[in-house]
Amino acid sequence: MSVNTDRYETAAARYFEAWNATEPEALKKAVAAAWTADGGYTDPLAEVRGHEGIAAVIAAVHEQFPGFVFRPLGAVDGHHDTARFGWELVNEAEGSAPVAGFDVVTLDGEGRIRQVLGFLDRVPAGA
Repeated sequence: MSVNTDRYETAAARYFEAWNATEPEALKKAVAAAWTADGGYTDPLAEVRGHEGIAAVIAAVHEQFPGFVFRPLGAVDGHHDTARFGWELVNEAEGSAPVAGFDVVTLDGEGRIRQVLGFLDRVPAGA
């Protein structure tokens, strides 16, 4: 495994840690560890910048989908300062995954996320 592959996988692991944090203080710390201070997150349903905005989007998803966790779907791929990976939102109680997508992230020199461009591949009706 190359150093660059490690860099992309580490960034994705931090990203999933942030998305799976449910306690406010843990979420705040995880977002700060994963994103640059002015980092952004954009998907079809949200466009925010900064740690507070990102944490608010994550908290809102947990309110809408209590008891769900984000899990990687496939391998992390990357080149230069860009990585991409698939994910799914899984119900921990019964294993269904009603939401899935993939994200493209740009990283700074320290491997922290500058920007996320998210794409939703599967979304339940009414979500």
